[in-house]
Amino acid sequence: MKTRTTERPPILYGAALLAALSLIWSGYAITDLMHSGPFGLSVAIAGDIGWITVLWAEYRGVTLGGKPWTAVLAGWGIALGVAVLLVVHGLEDGGRAQAIAGPFVVLVGKIVWAFALEAMKDPAAPTPEQQAEVHTVMRDSAHQTALSHARADAEIARIRDEARVTIVRDEADFEIGLERLAKRAELARRTPLALTAGPAPEQPAEPFDVVAEQAINVIGEHEQGPSTPPSNSLGSPANSAATSANAVREQPSIADLVREQIATTTSNATAVRNVLAIRPDANKDSVAAAVRRERRKIEMNGGYG
Repeated sequence: MKTRTTERPPILYGAALLAALSLIWSGYAITDLMHSGPFGLSVAIAGDIGWITVLWAEYRGVTLGGKPWTAVLAGWGIALGVAVLLVVHGLEDGGRAQAIAGPFVVLVGKIVWAFALEAMKDPAAPTPEQQAEVHTVMRDSAHQTALSHARADAEIARIRDEARVTIVRDEADFEIGLERLAKRAELARRTPLALTAGPAPEQPAEPFDVVAEQAINVIGEHEQGPSTPPSNSLGSPANSAATSANAVREQPSIADLVREQIATTTSNATAVRNVLAIRPDANKDSVAAAVRRERRKIEMNGGYG
């Protein structure tokens, strides 16, 4: 679009008057030439309206196919067509003089309008070629923007489709999980019904604490020195062995010593040393095991009652 000046030049008023006069004269002449009444008048008015419209297009810089001369060519074509009809009307109605003077108003009006349009143009406005270049840049920019929007819309649509697929998969996994839980619960309810009677359960084994304590007592009672062959005399080795056996039987058992030390000491190592001091013939590992076992029993029972 061409930039226009804000002030109206005086030539514009003369051009407007010539356009009105041309409309009146051409309407009368063409209607009289066609001898068709209102129909002929409509043809004349159509020609004048077309000429004025093309003048407006030329004034606004409207082109066809980017060609700046299309509006000018169309305006002169319409004006010459109306002038030819006026020449024919003059020849038929008034002779050669009227044929020559008839199109004068239309042609003068077209020439005046050409000068009026140039007077209304802004000298600083871009040329038609420059304006066409600006329009090309604007079209390219609009095209790139439209492509970007289209690509963004396509990407958004793809993301939404993938999200819908993910949601459907999650729903399917959730339903399958619920079905599995229901199936497991059903199997758990039916499992007792499928069991058959089996052998009677075995009696629980004797507690380890009791067995360990018995073993310690047996080991402590049977840990003696090497035996010697018996003798019939009182001073024989047999009598000495019997005397030693009696002495061993008179000593307290390992279990009793352990209980006594646990009751009077808080350290397992001290209890073991005290028991070994009283019974040096006892096995240290066995005594230590008995001390730990007895200490654990006391802690579980809350101490001696």
